[in-house]
Amino acid sequence: MGLLQKAVETYEAMNHLVGVYQEGKEPLAPIGHIIANAKIEVTISKEGNFIKADKVDKKIIIPVSEGSAGRAGMVNRPHPLCDQVGYICGEDKEKSELYIKQLRDWCDETDDEKLQAVCAYVAKETMQSDLLESGIITIDKNKIKEEKDVVCWRIVGTGGDGAVWTDRELQREYAEYFQRNNVTADQQISMVSGVRGTEARIHLKGVVSLAGNAKIVSSNDSTNFTYRGRFLSPEEAMSISYIDSQKAHNALKWIIANQKYQAGNRTFICWNPQGAELPRPTMPVIFNESRPRNPSDYQEELKKVIKGYRTCLPDGSDVVIASFEAATSGRLAVTYYNDLQGSDFLDRLQYWDETCCWFDIGWGTSSPSLYNIILYAFGTERGSDEKAKVEVEDRIVGQHMQRLLICRLEKAAIPYDIMRALVQRASMPECYNHRNRRALQFTACAVVRKYHKEKFKEEWEMALEPDKKDRSYQFGRLLAVLEKAERDTYDSDEKREPNAVRMQSVFVQRPGYAAKIILDQIKNAYYPRLSVGSRMFYERLIGEIMQVISEFGDENYNKPLKETYVMGYYLQKNALYTKKNNDKNSEEETDND
Repeated sequence: MGLLQKAVETYEAMNHLVGVYQEGKEPLAPIGHIIANAKIEVTISKEGNFIKADKVDKKIIIPVSEGSAGRAGMVNRPHPLCDQVGYICGEDKEKSELYIKQLRDWCDETDDEKLQAVCAYVAKETMQSDLLESGIITIDKNKIKEEKDVVCWRIVGTGGDGAVWTDRELQREYAEYFQRNNVTADQQISMVSGVRGTEARIHLKGVVSLAGNAKIVSSNDSTNFTYRGRFLSPEEAMSISYIDSQKAHNALKWIIANQKYQAGNRTFICWNPQGAELPRPTMPVIFNESRPRNPSDYQEELKKVIKGYRTCLPDGSDVVIASFEAATSGRLAVTYYNDLQGSDFLDRLQYWDETCCWFDIGWGTSSPSLYNIILYAFGTERGSDEKAKVEVEDRIVGQHMQRLLICRLEKAAIPYDIMRALVQRASMPECYNHRNRRALQFTACAVVRKYHKEKFKEEWEMALEPDKKDRSYQFGRLLAVLEKAERDTYDSDEKREPNAVRMQSVFVQRPGYAAKIILDQIKNAYYPRLSVGSRMFYERLIGEIMQVISEFGDENYNKPLKETYVMGYYLQKNALYTKKNNDKNSEEETDND
């Protein structure tokens, strides 16, 4: 099924939430209604007399005509009840007359007290002066500054709180009234539901609020190339009934408003039509402060969390994923769409998090978020202190987020260019502060591990393997040892970077050459500052690493390193700092004894 079909299915499954306001969430609009941001609340009596007006800022459900729901530009199409100041009491008489006529037409077919009260008040034409006296609006050069502000109504004496925007009976009445007066004899089969009905002539705009007037479905470009040359009319290209259009667009607006993930200039949503809770596909499944302390615990915890989500998904239910981008100011593009079985969706999230994860002695084991992968692959650190942040352009985030999302949801191989970008930036540690450097190297290791798993079917452990038969891995270990040996001679407030860090980019390209320079500097300048025990420890460890490296032959000694060096480097640092902490704890225990 397609996006609009799934949206209609969602609307029908969530019918019990139509018109219901929930704390912290945008409501699901009924047929013939939209969500608007009200700025002015006018309170009147049931006889139509003005009581007060207040400034507000809240999202409310308002009835709309088919034309007013998609209005833009200079076209005068009033909403039937709640509308902008400019339509209700503005200087443009044509707008006001159209508003009053439409309101009276509705009043003539109902005896609803709230509606009759609004109609009686508006007919007095005193609203502008009432708002001026209340200090709600101001006039400058014969023009109301607040003419774009939406007005909502509260009617005192009609029961309850009198708010017209929460009256579900009034919503139902308007939906029936509009459909009753807009049924045409020439009905078409809707390509969304397959049911014959009155065709929608104008579809809702603002499905993605950030995209403004952009629409998913539009056919107003008859003079250019929307359907010209293939069809004689837009109906031949696509026919959608008014009911299906309302359900689909309002459901999508509701989902996006409450569940969207904004990645740069693209909007991503993921949902189950029956309303089951789902993990966000752009984030790791386990994402909390108490991450599992080791890889084996992580695997077990991941299985438990996925199993919990499985119990919430109805049997055979689907998961829908889509992304949107405003190609122009009037067109909203669906840049990605996928409809998966719920079980397949969870399996693929689990597979990604199992293969794209890494271990850190401080953070535990986790999978980096898709955003962090993009951030550290293509971002630049702004600032020069420990609070400096890595930033990346919005257009880059949106484009690559979709690439990674496809990899995660369709089990596609992780892109080589993203992996290489991470490794290249991890090889320039001086460009980042210590916090960002660590996060970058962590992310790079997770992605390199996944890349080798999928490309070469290799299993890389997240624990140090001293005998690993990989030249780059062993050189990465050597770099970590050389860095740690020099750092051990620093004072606690030392800001200078070790030679191993400053020469890391050279080390990656010419490891034999750079290693000799760094090692000579350490032996001449830093070994004398180390204790005899520390010096012997580092000499022995360097000797063991060099022995493994020698097995690859002299002809390979100075060749550029492959991306696997970052894993050897990271794991060796983990091991060295773990040993230092263990030694410190042992000394404290001895002193206490």
